[in-house]
Amino acid sequence: MTRRQPRVVPRLILAAWLLLCLPGGLPGGLLAADLTATPGEPLQPLIERAASGDRLLLPAGRYPGPLIIDRTLTLSGDPGAVIDGGGDGHAVVLNAPNSVLEGVTIENWGANLTDMDAGIFIEQSAIGSVIRDSRLQGPGFGIWLDAVHDVQVLDNVIRGDSSLRSQDRGNGVHLFNVRNVRVEGNDIRHTRDGIYIDTSSHSLLRGNHMQALRYGVHYMYAYDNRVEENTTRDTRTGYALMQSKRLRVVGNRSEGDRNYGILMNNITDSLLRDNHISRVQQRRDAQGKGLVSGAEGKALFVYNAQYNRFEANRLADSDIGIHLTAGSEDNELVGNAFVGNRQQVMYVATRAQEWSEAEYGNYWSDYLGWDLNGDGVGDTPYEPNDAMDRVLWRYPVARLLMHSPAVLALRWVQRQFPVFRPQGVKDSHPLMEEPGLDGPGLDGPGLDGPDLNQPILGDADA
Repeated sequence: MTRRQPRVVPRLILAAWLLLCLPGGLPGGLLAADLTATPGEPLQPLIERAASGDRLLLPAGRYPGPLIIDRTLTLSGDPGAVIDGGGDGHAVVLNAPNSVLEGVTIENWGANLTDMDAGIFIEQSAIGSVIRDSRLQGPGFGIWLDAVHDVQVLDNVIRGDSSLRSQDRGNGVHLFNVRNVRVEGNDIRHTRDGIYIDTSSHSLLRGNHMQALRYGVHYMYAYDNRVEENTTRDTRTGYALMQSKRLRVVGNRSEGDRNYGILMNNITDSLLRDNHISRVQQRRDAQGKGLVSGAEGKALFVYNAQYNRFEANRLADSDIGIHLTAGSEDNELVGNAFVGNRQQVMYVATRAQEWSEAEYGNYWSDYLGWDLNGDGVGDTPYEPNDAMDRVLWRYPVARLLMHSPAVLALRWVQRQFPVFRPQGVKDSHPLMEEPGLDGPGLDGPGLDGPDLNQPILGDADA
């Protein structure tokens, strides 16, 4: 009878050989360790002892900085865990991929904006990193993303130094040359701009709350980005969109911003839909007169912007509903509601602009026409401006004559004899009632160009 040979040793040898041949050896998580920091002691030596994949736990207490995280780590803080940046430069620098920073408070970093001092500085090599559930308060930039991609900035609270002039503060979240970045659920106040995006593409800003700022969202030279369901309050400008293309601006709110709700400068091929802008008004004296002549609050200001589509937006209770100038033509406006603005439209040009589509226009709270056939669409066009409006825009001192018999007579003549009325904005099919968010007629032709609904990192529907 032949005795069977034991196979334990060959199997161990085979297992060892497989581990050596696997790319990267064992998955990092299988060998990861939890390291607990000691309050009051510097964190950098603990980081240098850690291996890639380890988790650093910070109990409540203060930890001297600054920190450089140069390996893939998760740094997780208990409530009350504070990293002190030391008052100069960056407080935390991430330069390792897939790092996670969560649940910490970061304070006291540098204020040198030329050196881009930031509470958290994310370098190009920190691909796939996540910053979440943290609180930052300091004079410089809050979180700076530098030429990186696939990073998420989620549910953080960022506060600037309100004792400094606005222009001397850093931005809350600053994105430079990034791609496929998600900034969602953050609360940003008292910085210069809330979220600043420069030379970046295919990124998503969603569900952020921004208050007491210069600009809530500020775009420069950015393409194929999405701005969704954000809220701005008490800023000089809620959303400043400049020098950019193919933006999708959907479901945002601007409430009580002072100069502009949404400002568009040289924006093309973009969609603005279901945005609600209200109470954009300049400060007034006891008699209700604006403190600065010509500084009326504009719910929507469109400057040198073409080939954009505006649909299902609500512009309400502002000094001016929409102001178009400097060649802002060939834009489509349908299904919008202009409600209770002191002046609904300011169009400083003489080219004819039709603001309706497929016999469906916009709602105007001051429309005085009728609907004899009861189809919900007015029987006479809405034309918001006449020749006297243009005279008053160009020569503001002429407002003294606004209600004079001569001006009233000229306006009567223009209404009775349309041949004397200059070309401008016309809504040939004004709506009799304010449309709902999903009103009919809003399934018009889409925008040319790439699909702006493509998945963004971390999307629930991706």
